[in-house]
Amino acid sequence: MLDIQDMWVRRGSGAQAHNVRLPTLQVKPGEILAITGESGCGKSTLLEAIGLLLQPVELGRFRLGPATASLDIAQMLAANDQPGLSAVRSRHLGFILQSGGLLPFLSVRDNISLPRRLLGMPADSAQVDRAVQALRLDGLLGKLPQALSIGERQRVACVRAIAHEPQVLLADEPTAALDPHSARRLFELLLSLVNELGLSALVVSHDWALVRDFGLPRLGAISRQGETLFEAMD
Repeated sequence: MLDIQDMWVRRGSGAQAHNVRLPTLQVKPGEILAITGESGCGKSTLLEAIGLLLQPVELGRFRLGPATASLDIAQMLAANDQPGLSAVRSRHLGFILQSGGLLPFLSVRDNISLPRRLLGMPADSAQVDRAVQALRLDGLLGKLPQALSIGERQRVACVRAIAHEPQVLLADEPTAALDPHSARRLFELLLSLVNELGLSALVVSHDWALVRDFGLPRLGAISRQGETLFEAMD
């Protein structure tokens, strides 16, 4: 469970400052929520704050995990507990970047296993095997990223993001560089993985039609001068 209330994030300073406000957010395991809005409204800023890459100006509540044993992220942020926050990022959060972010000198297999190795986990897991099969990557494991298509690289990035069994998946425009058919296919596979693995997922997307076609609940941007408010939309 991802549970946030009254988050205020600021990017920039002075007259160039842009404020992003999130009154409330709850994403249960197995749920995927889209974050939509015009380019430059603050979608990625919000995702970076939720991903603990930006420090909020104000924060009411931020809890992560099951209700009986959730982590109090707001308390960690207030105490500036950088080691604790770093541990949360590496263990409990999974990130999919627009560019995929694969390491060019590692094979697909090694890119996928890297997050597990960094945490001292066994390189192989049944979860990774299921994801590799679901995303049709079986025949690509020995290849380097440069030998893959854009769509293949994004599918690899999806598996890498969930390889270490995080609780929350954060995806920043994962279909931005894909053609419509590939984008739809990736969305289908992503939804399947989130449901099967019981993740709480947030996906930033500029493709409102795709979000609507898949019936995803969404946070939409309401922008005013220098400020964006993200609220649940129908």
